[in-house]
Amino acid sequence: MDPVFFFELSGESKYMPDAEARRCIEAECIRHRIIGSGPGYVTASFPKEFLGSIADRIALTHSIGLYLGSYNPSDTGNFSDVRLPAGTFAIRAKRFEGMMKDVNSQKLISDVGSIFSKNNDVDLKDPDIIVRMHMSDRVHLFIEERAIDRNVMEKRKVSERPFFSPISLHPKYARTLINLTGAKRGDTILDPFCGTGGLVIEAAEMGMKTIASDFDEEMVLGCRENMDFYGLDLCDYETIDIKDIPERFSDIDIVVTDPPYGRSTKTGGENAADIHKNAMVSIPKVLTSAGKAGVILPYEAAFPQMELENLFRQRVHGSLSRYYHIFGNHQLF
Repeated sequence: MDPVFFFELSGESKYMPDAEARRCIEAECIRHRIIGSGPGYVTASFPKEFLGSIADRIALTHSIGLYLGSYNPSDTGNFSDVRLPAGTFAIRAKRFEGMMKDVNSQKLISDVGSIFSKNNDVDLKDPDIIVRMHMSDRVHLFIEERAIDRNVMEKRKVSERPFFSPISLHPKYARTLINLTGAKRGDTILDPFCGTGGLVIEAAEMGMKTIASDFDEEMVLGCRENMDFYGLDLCDYETIDIKDIPERFSDIDIVVTDPPYGRSTKTGGENAADIHKNAMVSIPKVLTSAGKAGVILPYEAAFPQMELENLFRQRVHGSLSRYYHIFGNHQLF
């Protein structure tokens, strides 16, 4: 029987972390089962050898570990038969978005710790085992196996690249968009509004074949420079208008893109709304019949050429929100 893993999700968006975790699991291992989910977590069963590949690509999860169980704060007896692996341990508790405010977390740690200490010694400074206590709808315990290193993605943010534009997705959200499409290692990924290359950088880091295009030659050259800087392969590239990409590209597994919008973006004098409409005509024509597209827009969009499978809203600031659209290909052309 495969082990059950607990995914401790970030609270940055109401639904995206949950969906991203599920898509990463599906993309990396055929044999899996989603056990459950709730505020700030997903539990799933899959072979342990896939844990590393899932953790290496996921963006909106804090940590992943071996699930020990769940209980109500008033009852810790469920853990009397739980045995930790050999070694010292420490328990770290965290409330998800301030839940269980009336529950004494230190007492919970003490109660559970007294059970585990019957077979393992406590070491608060340098434990062999970190037991995470996730407090949300219930108290959930798991042994941390992988903590997601956000600093790695920080090193690839736009200001760290040799060629940059102030308007660019943070690598964390670029990676999230790719993951939400269910892209697999080895898939061919196209960004037809590549800009400085944020999306293709993350796709290449995850083992995908990347193609970049843009109407602005400076952006295409800058994208290539950034890919070279990180030692990543750009399989193909072109300076081309979005209307013309079906003449140049085909058999694309996944399109991921953040088209231009807003006053400070370069559109070549064309209205942004028209660019978006042209994109939705062209994108399905370059995709395979089973292809997907992840498109970020500042509004909810519906286009007859593609089927909207998922939509996620991310509040940025003030009145600006980003809408992450996941489309399936209808091939209606």
